[in-house]
Amino acid sequence: MHVNRASLHSLEVADRFETDDSFEILLINHGEPTHVHLHVDDALSELASIEAPNHHVERESERRVRVTVHSHGSTFGKLKIATSYGAETRYVDVDIDEPIETEEPVQVDESLSKPQPRSDGRDDATGVSAVPWPLLALGLVAVALALVVAAWVGGTAAWLGAFVVVAAVAVATALAVGE
Repeated sequence: MHVNRASLHSLEVADRFETDDSFEILLINHGEPTHVHLHVDDALSELASIEAPNHHVERESERRVRVTVHSHGSTFGKLKIATSYGAETRYVDVDIDEPIETEEPVQVDESLSKPQPRSDGRDDATGVSAVPWPLLALGLVAVALALVVAAWVGGTAAWLGAFVVVAAVAVATALAVGE
């Protein structure tokens, strides 16, 4: 709905509106600050209500007003819109229809009764993480290489380095399996 677009206090609204659920009225002010009064007639008020009747809309701004349909049913009525305390008034025909119920069945099969794989890699039955075989294989290669190099080079420093590699692989494997 446009306010103050053609002239001061002017209103441009749709002639008719149809819905089956709650909706919002968008007040678009193209000019000076103004007050907009919204009112649903008796027929509409049986199914719908407006959060507040009076709304101040700042210069060159927009404001949304919620109209809540609070019960199911069908009705036809009028929404009254007035600017600047009645300087300009328009009526919109509002047709609220009963919501159409769609029956979309939910398909359930036997696969729902079986344990599903977990995204975190744990076994559903035990809660223990599955062994990350590629990581374990890489760790064993690293340990074997460290031991071969330590035996070939010899000396305390080489064996100390091999021990550090073995310990690091053991810790990494324990952390990966225990997650």
